[in-house]
Amino acid sequence: MNEIQNIINRITDILRRDDGINGAMNYTEQISWVLFLKFLNDYEENESDEAILDGVDYEYVIRKDLRWNIWACPKDSNGELDVKRALSGADLIDFVNNTLFPFLQNFKSNNNDFEQMKYKIGAIFEYLDNKVVSGHTLREVLNLIDSLNFQSSDELFELSVIYEKLLHGMGSDGGNSGEYYTPRAVIKAMVDVVDPKVGDTIYDGAVGSAGFLVEAFKYLTTDKKKNSYSASDWETIQTKTFFGQEKTSLGYVMGMMNMILHGIESPNVFKGNTLTSNIRNFQEKDRHNIILANPPFGGKEKSQIQQNFPTKSSATEILFLQHFMKMLKVEGKAAIIIPEGVLFQANNAFKSVKNELLQNFNVHTIVSLPSGVFLPYSGVKTNILFFDRTGSTSRIWYYDVTPPYKLTKNKPIQYEHLEEFIRLFKNPEMRNNTSVKTEKEGYDWTININEIEETDISARANASNFS
Repeated sequence: MNEIQNIINRITDILRRDDGINGAMNYTEQISWVLFLKFLNDYEENESDEAILDGVDYEYVIRKDLRWNIWACPKDSNGELDVKRALSGADLIDFVNNTLFPFLQNFKSNNNDFEQMKYKIGAIFEYLDNKVVSGHTLREVLNLIDSLNFQSSDELFELSVIYEKLLHGMGSDGGNSGEYYTPRAVIKAMVDVVDPKVGDTIYDGAVGSAGFLVEAFKYLTTDKKKNSYSASDWETIQTKTFFGQEKTSLGYVMGMMNMILHGIESPNVFKGNTLTSNIRNFQEKDRHNIILANPPFGGKEKSQIQQNFPTKSSATEILFLQHFMKMLKVEGKAAIIIPEGVLFQANNAFKSVKNELLQNFNVHTIVSLPSGVFLPYSGVKTNILFFDRTGSTSRIWYYDVTPPYKLTKNKPIQYEHLEEFIRLFKNPEMRNNTSVKTEKEGYDWTININEIEETDISARANASNFS
């Protein structure tokens, strides 16, 4: 781990010195596209080797003169970098900007098959630019990344861990970059509770850096579970399990890279604005067994987008909630992070959506997260909304997460702060089934639906004996 971490640290230090790079958001993005092309090269080389063993020819996705071992790091007869053929300086920047990127970006416009590798590559590079100004800087980065081996499962795992740290650092930078990073402790708790199984389809309509899909993959592929899977199970996990969309080009490339590094070879994740789909047109075949998401909140959508929803609102959180409700299969399970305001706001749009949610879905659990979970980029109080498509809501179990210290940027939420919630969720007989909020670690209580007034389902409005 130390050797690979040192390589990545050296790359970030090199990129920080380049005039085109500004902050963690930029250098993580630039590391991502270079890592992706190295991964793609190693993947294609491996596929080619396997095809030879099977006595068939492998059809490369990338044409020969644009493959990594030709333009990025050509080798001499001794396997060392061929400095005579390796581009550098202005020549390298000109090649990347005017030959390589246009070729990769063109894949999407020339291919309409979402499942094809070419389409996914085109979608990654469609709005991505090389921001490295110095060709000498880029040459140093290429040489370092060339030393990484994506065909080694151990090295791939180490890279995935390091990449998660890069994403966390990007989120900690604050600003808009935070929307791509949800605390992994929260994600892990949500995945543990929904308990995905092989054969489930798992959907996130606001993928970001793909934390939910990656954590669900890790949950499905623990060492204990791996041994029980058939070849068909593995095929299902790799190609028919993970679905989603991401609106931003940065989020899309981060998410795809994160999934690939963690071992999801063929996710059904596409670049696009989830809210442009008319939810009236969804059919059962379009829906999913499990929905895990932290959709953008506080945003505003124009009236044209609002036409896709029965209840019109400019608030993205209400539009996404309607989308997820319509995307859930019968018997399906959802866990979604929402701002607390959704639970108590009483304007017509919010009331209408909550009425439908309570009448047509079983909102069985609401987790009140502590203030500071999303610092430094957002101080909004948030909740996790758990609901199933198994009938209407009869009672809601509330859990108030209470860490022993105030959360800050440098003292984030930990998985241990959510372990009591998970334990109680999985052992309903141990929960507080009364409406009185008892004074014990964690705090939980239960409310019957007929006790809720004006569709205010917030924790603060539905608990007695606050301490």
